[in-house]
Amino acid sequence: MPSSAGPSIDTITEGGRVTQVGEGQEAEETAPPVMTFGAPTAGEILAERYELVEHINNDSAGRLVWRGVDVILRRPVAVVLRYPGGDSATEMLQAAVAASRVIHPNLVGVYDAIDEDVRAYVVREWVDGRSLRELVADGPLDPARATAIGNAVASAIAAVHATGMVHGNVHPGTVMISDDGRVVLADARTDGEDSQEADIRAVGGILYFALTGHWPHAEAPLRGATAGHGRAAIPDAVRDASGAIAAPRQVRAGVPAYLDDLTMDLLDAEIAPPSSDVLSAELGRLDIPAEDHFLDQTGTIRFTADGVEDRSPLAAAGGRKVAIGIAGLLAVALVGLLIGIATLGNDDPETEPVARPSASTPAGDATPAPVVRKLTIQDIRIIDPDSRQRNELSDAEKMMDGDENKGWETDTYYSANFSNYKKGMGVWIDLGAPHTVKSLTATLSDSGVSAALFTGVGDFPSSSQGDKDLVKGFKTRIGQPFEQHDGTKMAFDGFDPEQKYQYLLFWITELPSTERGFKLGVQEISVQGS
Repeated sequence: MPSSAGPSIDTITEGGRVTQVGEGQEAEETAPPVMTFGAPTAGEILAERYELVEHINNDSAGRLVWRGVDVILRRPVAVVLRYPGGDSATEMLQAAVAASRVIHPNLVGVYDAIDEDVRAYVVREWVDGRSLRELVADGPLDPARATAIGNAVASAIAAVHATGMVHGNVHPGTVMISDDGRVVLADARTDGEDSQEADIRAVGGILYFALTGHWPHAEAPLRGATAGHGRAAIPDAVRDASGAIAAPRQVRAGVPAYLDDLTMDLLDAEIAPPSSDVLSAELGRLDIPAEDHFLDQTGTIRFTADGVEDRSPLAAAGGRKVAIGIAGLLAVALVGLLIGIATLGNDDPETEPVARPSASTPAGDATPAPVVRKLTIQDIRIIDPDSRQRNELSDAEKMMDGDENKGWETDTYYSANFSNYKKGMGVWIDLGAPHTVKSLTATLSDSGVSAALFTGVGDFPSSSQGDKDLVKGFKTRIGQPFEQHDGTKMAFDGFDPEQKYQYLLFWITELPSTERGFKLGVQEISVQGS
């Protein structure tokens, strides 16, 4: 049976009928008495616009909750009335006005707030669905769904924080899941004790509750953790003898380590939380669409090395190449001398001098030194061996388009080491054929990056192996690694002049700090050689 929800409305079903409970609280016998003087009746139209259709229930703050219809826009609405209006309704109306300024798909919409002195009412979006508390009552959620809900809540909080406001009331009763799967956060209700950090840590509580069915009251002191908010309705977290809460993986099997770590980090008062937009980006990166859940078992589909060793045909030449190189340089000097003589002896300015090798020069030893130029990158891909996500694998081609204003970028993480989720990421480069390489230059979006350059024999793609196997094939480091580089240009020039290279791997181990977290853009990669 459909139910409705607004920023201060939660839904529970009792004995087959729908009951509306405000602010995510269980209806209790101690709820304030409802003043019914002048109470509306079905069919009454408020503000010449909102027709009251059905009295759903009275919320735990003593307000009347009605299902209504906006007769102008012809859409269902939830109407929450308070008696009396005036000064006693100021906080409710101010909260509604503030919430109406933030438009976001994961926030319940607030349409109107009216004070008629005798009564005041707020008109809100009608959402068919139920609260997270009700949903988890049937059992903890699978990690993918818990991540999706956490992502939606974090996105909503980030939108609120972007305006400088605080939500202040994030708990399982104010997280609503509609019948069509939409997740919305309801009932922003701030006071002087609220903070953006508390909102962010509350997301950890939401993840913990969704994964375990328990609410970490003591570790995350939120509104939903107080006795007045139905403590008995939500089981407390499992704790050890010292009172510390058990990690989700200790409570139930099947919780991924990265999700377990993120949840516990958010609940740990000793660890500074990320900003809400960084947390939203991180959960968005981990939010796997339902159709891709098979990746949990099989790992991400990757293009990989086939294991064929690609040795240069000149490798067996050994030291003989050095002698040939010296002979080549001598031949170039001789050719230059002949050109100079021909130029000085030419009296006709219209005639271009022609250089001819000496007849005594042995054939094959007059090869000029190769000209260093920008090599063409035939293929470029992103290597992400420790991740199951694929949303960081696009736009690799922008690193070789010659435009430093466009490039590839990582997701945003809450620490420099990829939030401890992976050891690094790489950019795989194929020069198309073996070349003598002079240098590789990477143009970066920010300073403070740690990275190294490797070479190997793994071509790409392959159908049999994964990124981890490909990375193992790149064991030879070129030059020295950069540690928290203080510039935005990284130039690697430690190539062996006697060796030819086709495959290179630019490996990133630490991200730079930005205003919104830790993130890197690689704007351009160029390779010089012959």
